[in-house]
Amino acid sequence: MTDSVTVTAATAPNLEIQAANGVRYRYRRFGTVTADRPPMVFLQHFRGNLDNWDPALIDAIAAQHEVILLDNTGVAGSSGRVPTSVGQMARDALEFLDALGVRRYDLFGFSLGGFVAQEIALLRPTAVRALVLAGTGPAGAPRMHGWREDIRRESHHDQSTAESLLYIFFAHTDTSRELGKAFLGRIFARQVDRDEPTTTAVRDAQYDAVLDWGIPDLSKLERLRGIVQPTLILQGDDDLMIPTPGSHLMAGLIPDSRLHIFPDAAHASIFQYPEEAAGIVRGFLAEVETAGTPSAGR
Repeated sequence: MTDSVTVTAATAPNLEIQAANGVRYRYRRFGTVTADRPPMVFLQHFRGNLDNWDPALIDAIAAQHEVILLDNTGVAGSSGRVPTSVGQMARDALEFLDALGVRRYDLFGFSLGGFVAQEIALLRPTAVRALVLAGTGPAGAPRMHGWREDIRRESHHDQSTAESLLYIFFAHTDTSRELGKAFLGRIFARQVDRDEPTTTAVRDAQYDAVLDWGIPDLSKLERLRGIVQPTLILQGDDDLMIPTPGSHLMAGLIPDSRLHIFPDAAHASIFQYPEEAAGIVRGFLAEVETAGTPSAGR
């Protein structure tokens, strides 16, 4: 365990643990440890690694909660081969958590990580205390079967560029792009002990999983009713990668959910407004702690 007083997203060391499935997982674990608060496990976006989490968001949450950032199977510094289904990604993340000995936790899933978080919440309902779903959507819903052509093109370069990230993650407005440039400065500020970049093999396997998740099947929306955990949904008002209406669908079908839409924002609203997003997450978790099952505020 790292020193929660001094360690930040910029200085947290890369840690490794081998799970029973033979995969050696890379992760970072730091923040404020308290006896009555489980850690928050962060599940990353398409092609993302540990360094792609916004330090402004993570550190603001870590000020009050222990956080665990994970490279899932085959991603960046973790060994193994990336699965081509979200269900297997969820089971792999559970192998990591079992190896770590973490039996109770909150989940924060962004984009593809939000798909995985939904699956974990359904597979281990007694282990997940609370769920945060950001820039993500439900399986089988309309407009979830792959991405529109410009987003697919920009997300599939052999190497991601600053311009492609701005195009995908942020609204195509001057205000949003300026905040996006500030985000890029933050994620590249860490110079020591950076994570390995993800490969084209990671890209291709993860996109197969994205396509599989999005095959049109309205019956899969019923699965959302099985998510019993208090759930916070965060989304931009015009997400071009995972369309915003999917977040409204999740909010309508997950029994104990609340939805926050950020203005002038796209896929990475949580990175455009990191301090505000962290404050909303902290407030949500405080509500979970004090009320047990807070009332839904859609």
